[in-house]
Amino acid sequence: MGHPSISGLTVYPVKSARGIPLSLAVIEKRGLSLDRRWMLVDENRLFLSQRRIPRLALISLRIQSESLVAHIPGREGISLPKNPSGELIRVRIWDDEVDAIDLGSDTAGWFAAYLGVQCRLVYMPEQTVRPLKRRVTGGNDQTSFADAYPLLLISEASLDWLNGRLKDPVPMDRFRPNIVVRGCEPFEEDRWRIVRVGHVTLHVVKPCARCVVTTVDQETGLTAEEPLATLSKVRRFGNDVLFGQNCVPHEGGTVHVGDPVEVLEYGRPPS
Repeated sequence: MGHPSISGLTVYPVKSARGIPLSLAVIEKRGLSLDRRWMLVDENRLFLSQRRIPRLALISLRIQSESLVAHIPGREGISLPKNPSGELIRVRIWDDEVDAIDLGSDTAGWFAAYLGVQCRLVYMPEQTVRPLKRRVTGGNDQTSFADAYPLLLISEASLDWLNGRLKDPVPMDRFRPNIVVRGCEPFEEDRWRIVRVGHVTLHVVKPCARCVVTTVDQETGLTAEEPLATLSKVRRFGNDVLFGQNCVPHEGGTVHVGDPVEVLEYGRPPS
């Protein structure tokens, strides 16, 4: 097809809450600006996600100049400062333990009343560094409260290929990418190793292993078997079901919907 370009940008400020589509985004070392800098943790300070609580999908967010506003169906919204201060606590995301700012009991109570579990909302401040398990750029590679990597990229063609095998097609939000690309072949992104999006260089480092979050309808919070049941048959590599590519930025910069995607280096697809 020959001329890939960015067709979508999405930021997810609160881990596992609803994403916010953008026309332009600032890429930083941790990923998109504001992406997954807030996270809910349980009474053991372990991260919460849609794997455990699918209703997190119904928490929507609006970006304002100095704050985020979180909304839950049937409840008044709550304002979350963009650069909060407060007590640092130790929280766990997968195998990583990092310092985070606790946003207080009032905020915790607002989320707990909706989710039906004891929880706290925490924020990753600038001084907290969560390094990547592997060095990619040779610099200070790090991520936010994302599962493992700063950015997730998927092509429209790959989703179209999958939807052609599903009884009921699913939207892209089931896979929660930051960057969506159009104008390439299905799973062409599996072969990309270094790409330039706009003026930002990305290292395409690892296919994304998919889980039950793909079965959560992001509009209703309800779960079903698809698309994971079909993906498990057609995109299984070893013990993993792969869809989309994790990326690490080489430098920061601003990207826009419509920016060209230039492939600078290719590699082998998963096998």
